[in-house]
Amino acid sequence: MDDATTAQEATVTVGLDLGDRYCQVCVLDETGEIVEEARVTTRPESLRRRFAGGDPMRIVLEAGTHSPWVSRLLGELGHEVIVANPRKLRLIYENDSKSDRVDAEYLARVGRLDPALLSPLTHRGAETQVDLALVRSRTALVRARTRLVSHARGTCKSLGGRLPGCGADAFTEKAGPVVPEELKAALGPVLAVIRHLTDEIRVLDARIEEMAKQRYPETALLAQVSGVGTLTATVFVLTVEDPARFPRSRAVGAYLGLRPRTASSGLSDPQLRITKAGDDHLRWLLVTAAHYILGPFGPDSDLRRWGLALAEKGGKRGKKRAVVAVARKLSVLLLHLWRTGEVYEPLQGARMQVRSLPPSWPETEA
Repeated sequence: MDDATTAQEATVTVGLDLGDRYCQVCVLDETGEIVEEARVTTRPESLRRRFAGGDPMRIVLEAGTHSPWVSRLLGELGHEVIVANPRKLRLIYENDSKSDRVDAEYLARVGRLDPALLSPLTHRGAETQVDLALVRSRTALVRARTRLVSHARGTCKSLGGRLPGCGADAFTEKAGPVVPEELKAALGPVLAVIRHLTDEIRVLDARIEEMAKQRYPETALLAQVSGVGTLTATVFVLTVEDPARFPRSRAVGAYLGLRPRTASSGLSDPQLRITKAGDDHLRWLLVTAAHYILGPFGPDSDLRRWGLALAEKGGKRGKKRAVVAVARKLSVLLLHLWRTGEVYEPLQGARMQVRSLPPSWPETEA
């Protein structure tokens, strides 16, 4: 059953407020009257039992932890599923009589009137979600290791000691032998956990590398750009999923929350921070890549030249704004490479500019 047929046939609208243990259900008929309010356990078998076998319905739920699998299950049962963007639900969050029943009713009423008000989201497929979980587990381990390394360094400093500067991968080898004797009992277990985390991170790095090579060969196109490694390329591909979803390449920057907010009114049009919508992990990776591109080790490229020029004329916050702008432009570049399959030329713009210059006059002999 296609989506158009489902939308035409659905005369009943359901608001589904997802909880960790229970879902609150509010059913509206075609006139907007409440015909049922119920509570269902948040389990696949319970939801399948409740929503299987009946006429197609429009079911509105809010994006959250359970919404990916719930939306897929309800879609498989033939219903029209609308996943509401939490940023667009101020009507619910600012309600002074908030409850699960009220939330479910608001979701149903807004979904019945105009689903566009909810800025519906499309969840990624189950296979993509599983692959992305592998990457996010690596990120969780890296962050845990970073906190433990900071703890070890801070503990030594508090007693007048100092551990050598080094990367997290080599921390236990270089810092372990120089830990003060009186702190070995306290920091020994911490160093052991850091060593174990480093080993596990290396295992996940190898798995991600193999996964990208075997299942996502398009990541090689993205990794052509200096500062974009296999991890960033893989997260970009898994997050975007389908490059055709964006009518213009520039739209990907807004999708990832790298577009500045706007609050223009009359003659006032202040410069605001970025929206930070979308996937925060991918946004962080792109900003990290932008730091490398603009940093001392970044190779010469059109993107680097553009970012450095922007930083010079940007005033006090010029460098920070340039980093975000380069991250946004980088996302557009990666989407373009993915779509076209082109070979990346770092200085293509500079070469075209040189070619467009008029030829110099030949020198005349005296």
